[in-house]
Amino acid sequence: MRALVATGNPATPLEIRDFDEPSAADDEVIIETRNVSINRGELRLVASRPNWRPGQDVAGTIVRASADGSSPPVGTRVVALVDQAGWAERVAARRSRIGVLPDNVSFAQAATLPVAGLTALRALRLGGTLLGRRVLVTGATGGVGQIALQLAAHSGAHVTGTSRHPEAGGYLRRAGDVQLTSDLAALKPAFDLILESVGGESLTTSLRLVGRDGIVVLFGNSSGEDSTVSFGSFAGRPHARLYAFFVYESGEPPTFGADLGVLAAEVGAGRLEPQVGVEASWRDPVGALEGLRGRSIEGKAVLAID
Repeated sequence: MRALVATGNPATPLEIRDFDEPSAADDEVIIETRNVSINRGELRLVASRPNWRPGQDVAGTIVRASADGSSPPVGTRVVALVDQAGWAERVAARRSRIGVLPDNVSFAQAATLPVAGLTALRALRLGGTLLGRRVLVTGATGGVGQIALQLAAHSGAHVTGTSRHPEAGGYLRRAGDVQLTSDLAALKPAFDLILESVGGESLTTSLRLVGRDGIVVLFGNSSGEDSTVSFGSFAGRPHARLYAFFVYESGEPPTFGADLGVLAAEVGAGRLEPQVGVEASWRDPVGALEGLRGRSIEGKAVLAID
């Protein structure tokens, strides 16, 4: 079996090598991988961990069902979240971390869902009922942002998204009451829920936009910049909260697999359009890595295991 491995060489950061077939615990399936997606956190690890096998987001077909009988049968199309080593021809995945795909959902679409989709879905749940609420999503055309914005809009929220290139998010307006802008500082308070992933001045400004009893959910820092946060940041906003969100610490139940099933069903029903910003072969992944690192890709970077 072949898999991608970090080399430690900036010129060729990944290469395909041969490995033993994956083994499976009783509650695990073996998936024949068709597409995987790249997460921003994996970029840093690829650069800093020679001989590491990356990959969390995978989509493909079950070729070995779980020994305990709890999984779907062989031949089922699934999306899965694994801890690592997912950029491979085959991978083992826990039954509780796989979701079944509707027939009309492609493997490339499905591969965008695990880390980004679970982050978006579970971060939005922290805001409670969204019907009629004001929601702000920074980095709205990124991997998490574009999913969060659509889910919030379909839940009845009045959604504003910020992006360096708002024109690239025209498809997002189809989700409902959606506005896109590149000027965060020009927005008026108060938002009930803010999903913030840019960091730096974006986080500092978001704290001035959150309303009384509102919540700012912080789940990333794509800018790599520090923010200014003080007691005065919440002046006039009693009980507002800043919540540090980490998807792997967000708990199961409901299981990751159940939520992946929810997301896949939303895609199948046409209520969620996951954006594949670039799809490349795993035999030549450097362009996708660099595009994501340079923030020139809107949506997700996906690799085909071809």
